[in-house]
Amino acid sequence: MSEIKVNKITPKQNCTQVTLGDSGDTFVIPSGVTITNNGTQTGFGRTGTVDWDTTAKTASFTAVSGNGYFVDTTSTAITVTLPAGSAGDIVSLADYAATWQTNNVTVTPNGSDNIGGANGNVTLSTEGQSVTFVYVDSTQGWVNVQDSTSNERANPFVIATGGTITECGDCKIHTFTGPGTFTVTAAAACAANNVVSYMVIAGGGAGGSSSPSDGSGGGGGGAGGFREYKSPVTPYTASPLDGNPGGTAITVTAQGYPIQVGAGGSGVPAPTTPNQGNDGNPSVFSTIVSTAGGGGGGGANVPNLPAGRPGGSGGGAGNSSGAGTAGSGNTPPVSPPQGNNGGGISPPGTTPNYGSGGGGGATGAGQTGSNLYGGPGGNGATTSINGTPTTRAGGGGGGVYAGGVPFAGDGGPGGGGDGGGGSSRAATAGSTNTGGGGGGLSFSACTSGNGGSGIVIIRYKFQ
Repeated sequence: MSEIKVNKITPKQNCTQVTLGDSGDTFVIPSGVTITNNGTQTGFGRTGTVDWDTTAKTASFTAVSGNGYFVDTTSTAITVTLPAGSAGDIVSLADYAATWQTNNVTVTPNGSDNIGGANGNVTLSTEGQSVTFVYVDSTQGWVNVQDSTSNERANPFVIATGGTITECGDCKIHTFTGPGTFTVTAAAACAANNVVSYMVIAGGGAGGSSSPSDGSGGGGGGAGGFREYKSPVTPYTASPLDGNPGGTAITVTAQGYPIQVGAGGSGVPAPTTPNQGNDGNPSVFSTIVSTAGGGGGGGANVPNLPAGRPGGSGGGAGNSSGAGTAGSGNTPPVSPPQGNNGGGISPPGTTPNYGSGGGGGATGAGQTGSNLYGGPGGNGATTSINGTPTTRAGGGGGGVYAGGVPFAGDGGPGGGGDGGGGSSRAATAGSTNTGGGGGGLSFSACTSGNGGSGIVIIRYKFQ
């Protein structure tokens, strides 16, 4: 490589132009070279901008004039000391990780220099902020000539509204106890974060009643269908019915998702005909439909006894001289199953047989009614999707005939209503927002237990 050393290049004639190289040539000015602007040349020297140092600063430092710095306060607050100022000096700072609102940046002058006319510190505490300081003179010192608080960043997490919103760790939880809309205002830039966790429970079925001709007990109502899917990015303890893997994942986009929360089935008064309990109502989120709980079977010593109805979980069998048919659960079928069958009558065909079957629950079938006892409702499912282990979707307990020993079936864990037992215990409703089945009625002038209303919970990572 050739080298020419001179102190000055002068045109051959005064006031004419000196040309360096030809079009397309590149002249390299090494780093560390100072170009002094005497106020007459163009194309060289600083023009009010800085050279950005793209290595983020994670600890306190002293700035150098002409440089811009990305300041990362993710772990700690940082102090930036400005250089001793000369007129025209310039320093810029930018929020590297959008964390200045949490850990601030303190800008301090060098010695007796001023910042905005006062010898004191400046605190930068706005998320996504960037500032540019220019040294003007000894009176004002460093003056902030540009302050941007825009924070144009791709969002790595879902942003959404709707329902009652709570937080658990890095997750937001939207709880719907009635109809509403889960509105995603911004999807996550990271695709994995758009897969949400959900729990969708339908309304539970009501317990069965008895007919005018006889006082045999009605079957317990089946729980509303229970469906859950746990996204890998939302840590919590899911129920045994977690649909991951093998179930249906919901990947959200920026749109509104109407939420339907099913009401529980209405109880049936006694004596009446027909005396099946009423089914609950389905709950819906996106493509996830949880089927209503089936009503409990009616009780009567008559032919063609109304059976327990099918549903998310099936209603228990009503009692008719030791005969009765339970409703089937997981109807229509989904995987994992959304519920279980109702309980039957044991031993079938024998008399006297006073106890009716319990309604099915999310994780257990309703238990069988026997000669003296109504069958307990099936067990519900326990999940911590809302941040607390909670059991829901228990089946209703089966009623027992008033002429027998009044040992009615208890409601299943998870909001199932208790079955009625003669005049000593009335049938009770499934608990609100659990999808629990209602208790079956014994022979008395009252009403079988209503099914419990359903619930929808959606959980996702927001930070």
